[in-house]
Amino acid sequence: MTTVPDVLPHSDAVQAALEAAELTVYLGGTPTTAGWSPPDTFAVLYPDAGMAVRESLADQRTDFDSTMTITCVGGSAERALWVAGRVRRALTAPLVVEGRSCWPPEDLGGPPVARDDDVTPPVFYVPVQYRICSTPA
Repeated sequence: MTTVPDVLPHSDAVQAALEAAELTVYLGGTPTTAGWSPPDTFAVLYPDAGMAVRESLADQRTDFDSTMTITCVGGSAERALWVAGRVRRALTAPLVVEGRSCWPPEDLGGPPVARDDDVTPPVFYVPVQYRICSTPA
């Protein structure tokens, strides 16, 4: 039986790697609850759904390919870049996903640091992207 890959274990593995690097990580956005105030630095993980990719001409779609954007946020441009550096160090080794062999995440870079004046106080952010790939173990 062919095992179709799932994005959630891969997203969980990225989040675990970032948290192991002592980063505060949110999935899909920051909390919107009243009274929430952001920490000085944090990361927001935005995974895409990924693709089940053919492993051969037999059309068995067991390989996995995804792009995950990690928005690195800080109270200053330097703090946002500090988070980006922590993310880069956290994602140098292959991820651990049960039943899968993962490639080391591929650093795809991102745009320059920007300032968000739509929040109070303003924050600086830089989104970085990583390609996440795996095959059945």
